Amino acid sequence: MSNIIYRYGKGIYINLTNKCPCNCSFCIRSRVQGVGSAVNLWLEAEPIARQLIFQLDAIRLESCNEVVFCGFGEPFCALENLLEVCAYLRGRADCLSVRVNTNGLGDLINNKPTAPLLEGLLDVVSISLNAPNREKYNELCRPSFGERAFDAMLQFARDCKKHIPKVAFSVVDILSDEEMASCREIAKNMDIPLRVRPYGR
Repeated sequence: MSNIIYRYGKGIYINLTNKCPCNCSFCIRSRVQGVGSAVNLWLEAEPIARQLIFQLDAIRLESCNEVVFCGFGEPFCALENLLEVCAYLRGRADCLSVRVNTNGLGDLINNKPTAPLLEGLLDVVSISLNAPNREKYNELCRPSFGERAFDAMLQFARDCKKHIPKVAFSVVDILSDEEMASCREIAKNMDIPLRVRPYGR
């Protein structure tokens, strides 16, 4: 049985979809079936918003510090469900914070600007930077959008700063010191904090 909602650390996590336009060489889903309390994050069928809301209704959200859209896929591949569940969470008085972890390619996935749709719905967006330039990004993340992906991800980050209270970059610690320094420079120039994630987590 697959898990659509699970606990990881102090958060409640929502596994919206298994679709993703990237095939990252370091992706955790190539090595494990589940994380946290989830035994299996490979979905038998993609959930609709009503299913997710039904399960969330049974959870006291004040028992966790945040609700996070993050599973074995890219949340923006299920944009309408993402927006509907976010709106539901915004109506919950016991919901402390809502975050989405994304590869930042939502605009390319949905063929429209997506950051404005998130205004008032999200507290935090964490965007996977993962590389210092287009060439390294294509090598590591292998996006189906090819050369357009890296610049689109950076533009999404800029747009998010206009609509979402907190924006962050993340990068997996598989880069060289020089490449990591370049990622830090990108984040600094965009005034976006950068978190380094250990490989395998």
